[in-house]
Amino acid sequence: MKKLAAGQIVTLDVVSEDESSFILSNGDEQVFYNKKRNKKNLAFDQSYEVFLYQEKKQLYATTDLPSARTDVFDWAVVTKVQLDLGVFVDIGTCVSILVSSDDLPVFTTAWPEVGDELYVILDLDKKGRLLAKPVAESDFEGTWDHAPESLLDKDIEGRVFRTDREGAVLITEEGYRGFIHRTERKEEPRLGQWINGRVIAVKEDGTLNISLRPRKKEARQTDAAIILQYLVDHNGEMPFNDKTDPEMIYQVFQISKSAFKRALGKLMKEKKIEQIDGKTRLLKE
Repeated sequence: MKKLAAGQIVTLDVVSEDESSFILSNGDEQVFYNKKRNKKNLAFDQSYEVFLYQEKKQLYATTDLPSARTDVFDWAVVTKVQLDLGVFVDIGTCVSILVSSDDLPVFTTAWPEVGDELYVILDLDKKGRLLAKPVAESDFEGTWDHAPESLLDKDIEGRVFRTDREGAVLITEEGYRGFIHRTERKEEPRLGQWINGRVIAVKEDGTLNISLRPRKKEARQTDAAIILQYLVDHNGEMPFNDKTDPEMIYQVFQISKSAFKRALGKLMKEKKIEQIDGKTRLLKE
């Protein structure tokens, strides 16, 4: 008979009970069913299909079967963030399951927050402890829906399931793959975050390139406000103009050089700034 282990869904018999638990068995091994944690009341000498999980090296059972399993991926809501361990997710049982920090982004600013959702599968570590592991992009291989060209420049929503310094990948509501290059965002999105963007390219393979930046007209307003605030915070002067190196502009303002030049042009047209001796200065009203 297969040894009982966390992550299994098995049918066990109720063989006894005490004040706090029912004792379930497969004939060889026993596990506990915590009465406080489980709403369902069990009956002696009856069989139940249960999910096994582990706490402090002890196996427990619950009749709440999980949506994500060792062979099934599903979305799981983040219930707790613990920086020294990782994040915990709700898989539909009476306990939350850990997603290890080893399976999360290097920088905690890109970790999911409570309420975000991760697409996970259950797995056991080398010590037999149950973990939830986020989906890898290879697990979606060949299953993406093909996006139509009519989506170009349309607003779109989706959830991030991979993110790094180069960019982020999301799955849209419709099941399309979307990629957000680092230059098309002002900050790295969180893993599991639900985001709104717009389609800037529909590729031949049916995947999308997505931007989290506003459209040019909207961006000019936003970028101009950022530049004005920068000038106010730096005594009305900055060592940047429309000839400044693009990398320097991006490091300081997180916008492209073309966006920077458009914003400068708007401000000069409105007579709010001037460029002199390689610098940009705020004009007094």
